[in-house]
Amino acid sequence: MNKLTDINYIKSVLSKHGFTFSKALGQNFLVNPSVCPKMAGQCGADDKTGVIEIGPGAGVLTNELAKRSYKVVAVELDKRLLPVLAETLSGYDNVKVINDDALKLDFHKLINDEFPQGDVVICANLPYYITSPILMRLLEERLPVKAITVMVQKEAADRICASPGTRASGAISAAVHYYCEPEMLFRVSPGSFIPAPKVESAVIRLNILKEPPVKVSDEKLFFKVVRASFLQRRKTLSNSLSAGLSMSKAEINTALARAGIPANARAEEMTMQQFSDITASLGCALSGER
Repeated sequence: MNKLTDINYIKSVLSKHGFTFSKALGQNFLVNPSVCPKMAGQCGADDKTGVIEIGPGAGVLTNELAKRSYKVVAVELDKRLLPVLAETLSGYDNVKVINDDALKLDFHKLINDEFPQGDVVICANLPYYITSPILMRLLEERLPVKAITVMVQKEAADRICASPGTRASGAISAAVHYYCEPEMLFRVSPGSFIPAPKVESAVIRLNILKEPPVKVSDEKLFFKVVRASFLQRRKTLSNSLSAGLSMSKAEINTALARAGIPANARAEEMTMQQFSDITASLGCALSGER
């Protein structure tokens, strides 16, 4: 039996190296012996596909990825885990652990250096507090990867996967759908981690699109519009945009009318195309065109 499926072994290795969990780093290590193979199996890893893992923890998921992929590069911020990973992954010669911050790391350089040929996927059990920042960074940089498979809080997974134009959608929904096609894979119970979090988790896969689903006149303004639209969810789109973009309601209402959007519409009702239309209309207003 693989020792990494034995939670007592993992705990003993962590204890041996004097490791204690950090709340500041949001550390909840995935140790469930059935979840890790499932996650690794659905992330797209195979003998022709390299994997970048963010936050390997004690290496339980890394172990499963290494069985499937020709090479795994695991990015770990906490240097205290380096000796732990050296021990738990000692049986693999296709795993490289890098001590770095995924929010600052140059992923383009990493991919060019470590995976000069073949496809690449990203797999991660993300700390809840960096879910949105790290996902948006990975997507906005348009990395040459096929898919990003992540474990996140179930509530965040629902929001990320919600289709724009539905009540469950939010700013992250529209932003994610611009770059990829998100897919809910499966739920994960709190008992699958040490220490166990207080909430349920879920694994989602973001299948990267070759082209955005809508044409946008100004990408920077588009994302600014999306963020402003959801700034005050209980208010109308007109009020939210006025506050978020520091424009008068009269200017916003004129731009919405030009885009064919009612002034009393709400952000969660907007489709990707409507956000694109609003962006184009606001772009005209901001440039002084009438």
